[in-house]
Amino acid sequence: MKAIAAFVLTASVAALSTPALAQFAKPEDAVKYRQSALTVMATHFGRLGAMANGKAPFDAKQAADSAAIVEYMSKLPWAGFVEGSDKAGNTKALPEVWSQPAKFKEASEKLMAETAKLSTAAKAGNLDSLKAAFGPTGGACKNCHDSFKAK
Repeated sequence: MKAIAAFVLTASVAALSTPALAQFAKPEDAVKYRQSALTVMATHFGRLGAMANGKAPFDAKQAADSAAIVEYMSKLPWAGFVEGSDKAGNTKALPEVWSQPAKFKEASEKLMAETAKLSTAAKAGNLDSLKAAFGPTGGACKNCHDSFKAK
């Protein structure tokens, strides 16, 4: 009985302590994952930008839907920035992602906070609210790109 309990305990600890890379079969998969999440986010953010900048008519439902997607997607890419993915595939992530993890985490948290505000503003159903939240969200995107993405 003790042997079974020890095995279960050992297996549980091993499963819970598996490094993040285990989520991905190869480092290239992590790169594809994070790029895919960011692409979806950028597509919907672009729709919001077109409305905020008067290049597309304001549609309250589409704005709310797109902002909700942006908010959700903003939580996903960070899991794809694992060790070994810095030189894998077609990445534009700078070495600072790994050499300055606290700064990178702060930038990702700022983006998530701003996208939450954007989603709340879009749910208000008026263009002025969307415009007010769009700029700071775009600024959070730009900050991360400027600091952590190769041109």
